[in-house]
Amino acid sequence: MSQLMYLFRSAPHTTSSGREGVDALLAASAYCEDISVIFIGDGVYQLLQGQQPGEILSKDYAPMLKLFDLYDIEQVYVCTSSLQQRGLAQADLVIDVERLSEQAIQEKLHQAGKLLSF
Repeated sequence: MSQLMYLFRSAPHTTSSGREGVDALLAASAYCEDISVIFIGDGVYQLLQGQQPGEILSKDYAPMLKLFDLYDIEQVYVCTSSLQQRGLAQADLVIDVERLSEQAIQEKLHQAGKLLSF
């Protein structure tokens, strides 16, 4: 299977796409070793720690992000400018991610064999 790229662009808990994307990502890791994950735009909110989605009757799937290491998903990136525009820092995030510029993200997207966007 060719390289898979998962792109998270939407805020969590507004739709089920974020949770479904994480589920698909973890499932695909059983079949593919070359998986990359990128969080851009409002998708950076997926990484925000301290979310309380139970108050809007939504499932908290942020702890599933901590499973990335267990599933050997090591190529996890976040857009630096998306974080800055939203006033977020690495310390605000639930997992450790590599920060990339918009240009570097564009290069990664062009290298993807298959791109799944959530």
